[in-house]
Amino acid sequence: MKAVQLIESQPVPVLAEADVPKPSAGKGEVLVQVYTAGVTPTELVWYPTLHTKDGQPRVRAIPGHEFSGVIAELGDGVEDFAVGDEIYGMSDWFADGATAEYCITQPSSIARKPQRLTHAEAAAVPIGALTAWQGLFNRVNLQAGEHLLVHGGAGAVGVFAIQLARLHGARVTATASGKNAAFVSELGAESVIDYATTNFDQVVRDVDVVFDAVGGETFQRSWGVLKSGGRLVTIAADAEGTTDARVKEAFFIVEPNQKQLAEISDLLDAGRLQVFVDTEVSLAEAPAAYERKVQRKLGYGKVVVVTGIK
Repeated sequence: MKAVQLIESQPVPVLAEADVPKPSAGKGEVLVQVYTAGVTPTELVWYPTLHTKDGQPRVRAIPGHEFSGVIAELGDGVEDFAVGDEIYGMSDWFADGATAEYCITQPSSIARKPQRLTHAEAAAVPIGALTAWQGLFNRVNLQAGEHLLVHGGAGAVGVFAIQLARLHGARVTATASGKNAAFVSELGAESVIDYATTNFDQVVRDVDVVFDAVGGETFQRSWGVLKSGGRLVTIAADAEGTTDARVKEAFFIVEPNQKQLAEISDLLDAGRLQVFVDTEVSLAEAPAAYERKVQRKLGYGKVVVVTGIK
């Protein structure tokens, strides 16, 4: 099969298209014929991309851990799915991903594709929506009526964080670029702060929850806008390189979850949740997409790879 592999990681990540053996579903596994895969550029420098679970170096890893497609093969013991089912979901961070014509995953990491969505749209959902869901509801227990500040409101995670928070009855303020302010407002943010012209910590006070998808100085300054007892969650902090207990507590990495994916599917099919595909690229163009060198059409939402196998 055709796939894109990480052929070099230092000094900068380098990807290339390659012909690799097509995988087979082992016991308890699902082989997915990938139609589309989401692009997360930062994934190329994450620990699981560069290491095995026992800490050994990984070579020629295939990136892309969210996808939409059809089930091509079921391993022994897999129930509740059938060959030919249209599904979407995630694969294990330490396993080869979906920037390929086929990938391996587990039944617990997939759900049936939302019927209203194209495969390109469906591939833009799992990581962003599950990250927002788990961050807001599992990690900080966002409540109706609370005030949430979302950093990166037009990003792949931020668009879902805003929508899910509003559906949950929370008030939302978001940071974004000025060009995306109207879009973020339409998502449900009551107030949008242009991070290029305004320091958010000078205009926002006493928020209940901060959801940070930006990191760096933005993350550090966010502690100061929380009310007493407020909570902060981040997907962008350097939790491994710090001894700060607050940072370690705030940081999390999304995990596959079939039940949550199914609930997200229901929201998407009901039209209560929207997904945004910025750009579709071919498998051959995937390296450029990971290097952020493809022409963006919208400036928000997700870039997805179309394998061309359909």
